[in-house]
Amino acid sequence: MKLFNNKHTSYLLKVALIALPLTGTLSSCKEDFLEAKPELNLPADQAFDTPARILLQVNGLYSSAKNGSLFGGRYMIYNDIRGEEFVNNRANGVTGYSVWQQTQTADDNYITNIWSQGYLTINRVNQFLEGLEANSSKIEATLATNYKGEAKFIRALTYFSLVQVFAKPYQLDQGASKGLPLRLKAETTTANNALKRSSVAEIYAQILKDLDEAETELPDNYGTDAERRTTRAHKNSARALKTRVYLAKGDYAKVITEANKIVPATAPFVSPIGVSNALNPSVTTTYTSYTTLESIFSFPMAVTNVPGTQNQLGYYFNTGGGANLEYFLNKSSNGIWGNAQFRASDDRRTKLIGGTAASPCLIKYSNVSPFLDYTPMIRYAEVLLNLAEAEAEVGDQVRARALLDAVHKRSDPTYDFGTLDKDALIISILTERRIELLGEGFRANDAVRRLQPIKSLGAGADIPPSDARYNFAIPALEVRTNSAIND
Repeated sequence: MKLFNNKHTSYLLKVALIALPLTGTLSSCKEDFLEAKPELNLPADQAFDTPARILLQVNGLYSSAKNGSLFGGRYMIYNDIRGEEFVNNRANGVTGYSVWQQTQTADDNYITNIWSQGYLTINRVNQFLEGLEANSSKIEATLATNYKGEAKFIRALTYFSLVQVFAKPYQLDQGASKGLPLRLKAETTTANNALKRSSVAEIYAQILKDLDEAETELPDNYGTDAERRTTRAHKNSARALKTRVYLAKGDYAKVITEANKIVPATAPFVSPIGVSNALNPSVTTTYTSYTTLESIFSFPMAVTNVPGTQNQLGYYFNTGGGANLEYFLNKSSNGIWGNAQFRASDDRRTKLIGGTAASPCLIKYSNVSPFLDYTPMIRYAEVLLNLAEAEAEVGDQVRARALLDAVHKRSDPTYDFGTLDKDALIISILTERRIELLGEGFRANDAVRRLQPIKSLGAGADIPPSDARYNFAIPALEVRTNSAIND
């Protein structure tokens, strides 16, 4: 693998070679799932000895993915600060200043950490799937199937996130560009370091294969356990993520097909199958009561497994209580703050934005030091907007408008979009994404998937698809340790 041969990743080498034993950092009940301290290392040949130990491995996959270098903070933050919504406040190289300015290089440690933690998580999934297959007699069959689904969901989420930022967008050439090394086998040595990149289309095919299989293997729900239905994948998690993947491909018909499984034809929009996911009546409590039915999938945080120093969402966007307000909202006309669709009376403005008149800041992540806000990975609001965009593009524009209204009027009930033709409807939906998903890691990826320029405030320029800065460079560490990466 590409995690070796460098002081920067000596720890990752150690973890990668014994990944399964080290993943047992959480345990089964919901309190322990959040607060358990790391277990002592188990020899690899004992990691699947009992159902309890197998569950430790499953929980460890989530723990790896929510690392602060990946979904615990950095991945989400970098995708937002690359665009036009945030002003850098500290000129701190540790907290993404070069990313904001679009001057990052292939040697950037923090971007390299996104790559390394992503592939570490993928390798842990691969090890888990092989270990579970070899020890299938040690666990009840239905539970084993559920665990396979969870592992594939995490692998799909990780590959999809990496291919969005380290490769050209699918719609540029229908996935013909070079993508990522596609690693599907467990690695415990450096023997298979050399692996060329698969195409973007091949990466997407594997992501969707994993998600299709996960949908059949995951449980429908977790009963009345709100914590697990939020922090563990279930069938609706896979369905929702597929709407995001197909949207990135521009396959709007498939977005509609997948979304229709969990979104009724007309309001009220409540999932008719699996978990009864729906918009939370209050947008604000979505970010304080983390287990509402709007939260299809989130990564939890607790005092024993916080994202780590200068990785936390609240640290970057909030102020006070240990937060550092690394970035405040851009008040100029190109930022969402100045958009007429984001009225002063909107709850998302009055209740989720604070700070000062000069430096308004996002306070969605209000659980400051020790920064225990859950990372909202998939919300029902996003699914409604994914579906609205797809319907507006190729389907029922009346339904698209109803979905747009449902999301917007939850926070601003008297707003009237007026009469919208197709183009105006699509623009309104895309604008609504900027409002509703602000600070949740969507801005740059939303521009890129539609081949729009990244309107980089830090660079003072629009970054078009032809610009090398449109995506992150493959890390120099990978180039040094994977001799086939440029083949």
